[in-house]
Amino acid sequence: MAQAASAPAVGFLYPGYSAEDDYPRLERILAEAGAEVRLPLVHTDIGEDAHRVDALLEMGSAARLAAKVEEAKGHGIQAVVWACTSASFVFGWDGAHDQVRELGQTAGLPASSTSFAFAHAVRDLGVERVSIAATYPEDVAELFTGFLKAAGAEVVAMRGSGIITAAEVGTWGEEEVLALARGGDHPDAQAVLLPDTALHTAAYIPALEAELGKPVLTANQVTAKEGLRLLDLKVHCPALGKLFS
Repeated sequence: MAQAASAPAVGFLYPGYSAEDDYPRLERILAEAGAEVRLPLVHTDIGEDAHRVDALLEMGSAARLAAKVEEAKGHGIQAVVWACTSASFVFGWDGAHDQVRELGQTAGLPASSTSFAFAHAVRDLGVERVSIAATYPEDVAELFTGFLKAAGAEVVAMRGSGIITAAEVGTWGEEEVLALARGGDHPDAQAVLLPDTALHTAAYIPALEAELGKPVLTANQVTAKEGLRLLDLKVHCPALGKLFS
């Protein structure tokens, strides 16, 4: 169900096209829970599609984000989120803050990124120990581990999958996502994190949490929650997991 143009809106700058359809799906799920909110998405230039540090630094550069800000603002947004995990945490804790600050200054709006969305989601759940089930190569996944540690979380396990391109990740369906989550779980983890906005997860969160018996945080899910936080909207939506409950 499409929201009226007068509904509050947060804009998402999304690199490429791998799982962009999660965002209209998230908007529909939130609408079914009674949330009056719009989640318009604008595609940024992905550059080289590679989970490799140099490519990710370019993908998340201030110029690439700034190039799409006016298009996003054309949707009547009140906040903006860089909807990418790897091309935000790759800058490190301080650099990711700089990235968000520059984006907010360019847009003249409250701003955040998916990496901070994960940090805030872990805090909101009240958990301390997490495990990471990443699609990325392990060297990139280790950078996310460092980011979460800087945010105050204890990472008890991390598993990378060695997938280089977002395009490949975007082809994964429910069975592959469930297998990823199972493989990255750990008995000591209070929550499992799946950090890739190229991964379709919006429709699978209840199944993931039922399978693992604990909260599961996925990139597009936490990104949507971060947008609602910037709008100061609180939504009860069990269909999007314990984070929204």
